Amino acid sequence: MLQLFLERMPSPVGEIILGTDDKGVLRVLDFADYEPRMRRLLQRQYGAKDFSLANAVKPSRAASVLGAYFEGDLKAIERLKTANGGTQFQRKVWAALRSIPARSTVSYGALAARLGLPRAARAVGLANGANPIAIVVPCHRVIGANGALTGYGGGIARKRWLLAHEAGH
Repeated sequence: MLQLFLERMPSPVGEIILGTDDKGVLRVLDFADYEPRMRRLLQRQYGAKDFSLANAVKPSRAASVLGAYFEGDLKAIERLKTANGGTQFQRKVWAALRSIPARSTVSYGALAARLGLPRAARAVGLANGANPIAIVVPCHRVIGANGALTGYGGGIARKRWLLAHEAGH
């Protein structure tokens, strides 16, 4: 059974919940006001009985790396190890998200094309929306084909802030 250690940390975009495993690998990152969504995503990925949650007893490396990111070290999050459940397709999309550099965006269609699936923009969008590791797996860098900021699990205002933060550093 997977044991996740949860911790909460303040950030410029609201309180964040981080979940790491016993090796310190980041498994979940979401916003505290979306905690029910986070728990649903975890259940879908790991099964209701295949993981348990406990409070972290000390701050994780992930928390200090996130702090560095918010202070302007955008590359800090690239050094974090992550792992997640999900389907093979979702994991492929999430890996592609990590290849989008800070200060840039890509459309759902372009991301699908990068994956060799140019007609799968909607499927890529659904996988993007099921991403359990916000910010570090930068789903906020995916935008609509017309350049519009489209759905984001933490809300469009947070997506706008994250993109502006990255553009400013």
